[in-house]
Amino acid sequence: MNKMKLSITGDKVFKNTTMLFAFFVFALVFLMAYEMVRGSELSLRHFGWKFLTTTTWDPVADEYGALPFIFGTLASSLLALVIALPLSIGVAIFLSELAPRWLERPVSFLVELLAAIPSIVYGLWGIFVLVPWLRNSVEPGLIKSFGYLPLFKGVPYGFGMLAAGIILAIMIIPIISSISRDVLQAIPKTQREAALALGATKWESTKIVLADGKSGLLGATLLGLGRAVGETMAVTMVIGNRSEISASLLDPGHSMASVIANEFAEATTDMYTSSLIEIALILFAVTIILNVIARLIVWSMTKKFKTT
Repeated sequence: MNKMKLSITGDKVFKNTTMLFAFFVFALVFLMAYEMVRGSELSLRHFGWKFLTTTTWDPVADEYGALPFIFGTLASSLLALVIALPLSIGVAIFLSELAPRWLERPVSFLVELLAAIPSIVYGLWGIFVLVPWLRNSVEPGLIKSFGYLPLFKGVPYGFGMLAAGIILAIMIIPIISSISRDVLQAIPKTQREAALALGATKWESTKIVLADGKSGLLGATLLGLGRAVGETMAVTMVIGNRSEISASLLDPGHSMASVIANEFAEATTDMYTSSLIEIALILFAVTIILNVIARLIVWSMTKKFKTT
């Protein structure tokens, strides 16, 4: 009887302790949001909603607007998604549907290894390899062939939105491809076997699998987008760090993360600091929303097929 009581007491202690750990994580996120709101209170009160729509960023006059940084973040992230999504889905299809067992494991390991490389390494590679290649080979060709389009007008700096988009694409490929592979592998094999038994080709059965997993693939895409939106060092090193809105992918720009990394140490006034913290708050809110939506989609997708 005493042993049973001790066992019940131990279970309660274990349950409450782990629950405390879970609430600690939630409290940490809430505390971060609270501190950012408190730190940006001066900017929120002074600029209001105008902060999101103003293009002026003038520390000398203490006038700040976040629109160029919001634009730079969205433009570089969407460009990265356009480049990375086809490659990632292709890798996921190969690993889950086509690759032999002896090849699937090492390739999966190499893909996941890309996600473990520090962003500063990507940034250095971007400066010494990617930027010179873009400046000397790619961008002159784009200007010559497509210079009549607004997207490819300008000077071949190398540093700019195109470089940032390519770096981000390389960084989010392992995230999207790994999660997409898991989503596709979660779909029951019976669906593939049924399609093949009815005379479908391998590609036709793969299309059926993709249709069943489209919600999970969307969640993987949103997770990759969330990573791209929040990336700091690699983007800061290649985007050019110019506070302007330009339609050209060749022009330098700025992202929300890069302006914080570049200028926070130089913030000499309370309004300057508060404005940078408000940008951090906006970035925090965007990444949290994207990741929550993506996780819910992926979770619902994998749960659906695990219960069938």
